[in-house]
Amino acid sequence: MDNTRVYEQERIGTQDAIEGRRRVVIEGVSPQINCGNFPIKRTIGEKVVVEADVFADGHDALACVLLYRADSEGAWSEAPMQPSGNDRWRAEFPITALGEFRYTVLAWVDAFLTWYRDLGKRVDAGQDITVDLQIGADYVAAAATRAKGHNAQKLREYAATLRQGGMPATRLARSTELAQLMAHYPDHTLATTYSRELNGLAERERARFSAWYEFFPRSYSQQPGQHGTLKDAEAHLEYVASLGFDIVYLPPIHPIGRSFRKGRNNTVTAQPDDVGSPWAIGAKEGGHKSIHPQLGTLADLRSLIERAKSYGMEIAIDLAFQCAPDHPYVQEHPEWFRQRPDGTIQYAENPPKKYQDIYPFDFESEQWQSLWEELKSVTLFWIEQGIRVFRVDNPHTKPFGFWQWMIDEVRRDYPEVIFLAEAFTRPKVMKRLAKVGFTQSYTYFAWRNSRAELIEYFTELTKSEMREYFRPNLWPTTPDILPEYLQVGGRAGFVIRLVLAATLGASYGIYGGAFEAAEDRPIAAGKEEFLDSEKFELKQWPLRQGGGLDDLMARLNTIRHENQALQGDWSLRFHPVDNEQIICYSKHTDDLENIIVVVVNLDPHHIQAGSVTLPIEEFGLHTRRAYQLHDLLTDIRYLWNGPTNHLELNPAIQPAFLFRLRRHVRTEHDFDYYM
Repeated sequence: MDNTRVYEQERIGTQDAIEGRRRVVIEGVSPQINCGNFPIKRTIGEKVVVEADVFADGHDALACVLLYRADSEGAWSEAPMQPSGNDRWRAEFPITALGEFRYTVLAWVDAFLTWYRDLGKRVDAGQDITVDLQIGADYVAAAATRAKGHNAQKLREYAATLRQGGMPATRLARSTELAQLMAHYPDHTLATTYSRELNGLAERERARFSAWYEFFPRSYSQQPGQHGTLKDAEAHLEYVASLGFDIVYLPPIHPIGRSFRKGRNNTVTAQPDDVGSPWAIGAKEGGHKSIHPQLGTLADLRSLIERAKSYGMEIAIDLAFQCAPDHPYVQEHPEWFRQRPDGTIQYAENPPKKYQDIYPFDFESEQWQSLWEELKSVTLFWIEQGIRVFRVDNPHTKPFGFWQWMIDEVRRDYPEVIFLAEAFTRPKVMKRLAKVGFTQSYTYFAWRNSRAELIEYFTELTKSEMREYFRPNLWPTTPDILPEYLQVGGRAGFVIRLVLAATLGASYGIYGGAFEAAEDRPIAAGKEEFLDSEKFELKQWPLRQGGGLDDLMARLNTIRHENQALQGDWSLRFHPVDNEQIICYSKHTDDLENIIVVVVNLDPHHIQAGSVTLPIEEFGLHTRRAYQLHDLLTDIRYLWNGPTNHLELNPAIQPAFLFRLRRHVRTEHDFDYYM
């Protein structure tokens, strides 16, 4: 039976004229963000589970359907909602197309269903149902007028049978066939529609699941000490692809300002050979729509994009909406910047820090509309070159309204574009950025080190309302941030944070080169910044080092692609361990065919041991039968019994286990044991 029905648009999501006979109440509809003012987020292939409180006075039977459609579709599809207790109803629908979608709830007092339910009770009680059959016949005849073709004829025949009475009428009245057919032609005359249409955004899979690798093209010249090019970056892609990453992120590739250029280690005075920070955008060679001459040309960028595609990867570039003092915008559009009383332009500040090499845009300018349009044109320019992924620098320093407008404008024609918000700021600000449209968001992961901190934070990310709109992207380090944990944790600290990032989150990122080298030198004690930062100088990172962090990245990314459980965040669950230095968590697919259990020693300096307790019955395991845990990092298999088992983790050898739970075990002699 076709489950698509066209509803009058004015009835869906609008306030009907007051009708005193409407008795059903619909409230508490979830999911919805800020009373439906922002969209929930899903990716192709996922489902939206909708719940609502639906009730009415008295004891009449209710019927309730979930209505949903893509914005590009005129017809609503429907899914019957089922009661789950305490007047709560539930249904779900699949996401099959990119773009915006809508959903709402329709419910009504179902007179036929009430009659059908009560008639059965009367028959069982031996009561006379002569009149009741006539009432039922009227309901069925009315439904026949709403049906068409064969079903309309069948309903008319059913109505006639009910009016004749007797045993045939009684059998028909209690039949599931009649009930099922009537359910397709309900009477919506007095139906209640939820007060608004709720909206969602459907995006592609990489919005949910992706591994990012960041590197500075200028540091990858084949000749040490020379400025690298996009062609050098293209040659480097083979290495990045061998590590299994999905997205290659390049810091700004534009001309770098010379006025107030920063020197090495962020010194105020630059030397003649200092290359400057890529985030100080703009010089006489051009601005946001230009490529740094030493990097190459637009043709080189397009070649890089195509080569990345051949490896199954995408190129992401930085959107940094700020200018160096010698950016062409400064001369051509001084109205877009804030003027100081002394006639100079206000540079960026975070007192007492000063960033004289950067001029922020003035979004309160009277010419704000032309500024918005120009910044949108910058984004569209790079989309036209083939870019579909953007990492956005400091979005929390620009108005929320601008981002909502620009992202909506871009997605109207390019729904596949991904925006990553680089915002390490206050929680409510980060959440608002996600709500207004950013696909993914940086997080506080870099500063959550203890088991209690990790559990509290990731429980919020995956179990609260945040999961409906905030997709975390976990980075152990960035060019700006060298956390204290990695300054003192040695190689084991890098392994621990890498495993956590790659398994706690479906999306994560690595600051390449520095991470493989386990670069842990801070610029000064108590500072979380790199000494000799790549932001201000050329580097020459050694590849394929003996430490094996590159091999671990490759193994983790292979595991992530081979195990669907690691490709989402919502199933994340933490499990008890009797040692605070050890964390244990799992992820699984809905059908429990893929269950991943991760155990990590959070102490990079000492061996830690403890007993882990798993919910084996919930995992579909028999409490008295052995089950196998296959460590995907070492390819060693272990046989466990019961929910609680003991293990030991040596950070110098293997600070983490990444188990795939295998249910079917033949004999104990087939496997290695871990005691």
